[in-house]
Amino acid sequence: MDSKTDFTAKTIEYEQLLEDFKALLKRNGLKFTIQREVVLETLYNSDEHLTPEALHKKIQARYPELKTGIATIYRTLGLLESEDFVTSLSFGAQGKKYELGAKEHHDHMICTECGRIIEFVDEEIEKRQHRIADAHGFKMKDHSMQIYGICASCQKSQQH
Repeated sequence: MDSKTDFTAKTIEYEQLLEDFKALLKRNGLKFTIQREVVLETLYNSDEHLTPEALHKKIQARYPELKTGIATIYRTLGLLESEDFVTSLSFGAQGKKYELGAKEHHDHMICTECGRIIEFVDEEIEKRQHRIADAHGFKMKDHSMQIYGICASCQKSQQH
């Protein structure tokens, strides 16, 4: 990846992200369009993990005059994911949910009932993963941890 954006930093400036995005489009022979920028900007300003369809709805609600097709969203997400600008969590038949990769590292607990995603950071788990990699002579470059189960709200509603 040739971008100048430091995705390990806690936050990044949108202008730098946009500059890197324009360079990414150029490298791939694609034009910079307002529709593509709106995909990036909506992800940047979202605290949620979004499906392409949810992202499409958000964009249509905020920019109704902008004709942003779902195909543009899928293609843009695919390009952003291939260059680690965004990360995704797979939900099997339900598809993927995306988030901007420019956040501080975190892991996920995913409710298999309602789809809620809880982000968390546990320094002990992080240290242990590094120790395990080191013990096996493995140079870890990145990792992702997802815990699947049932959130507290769904557990309560199942008891009634």
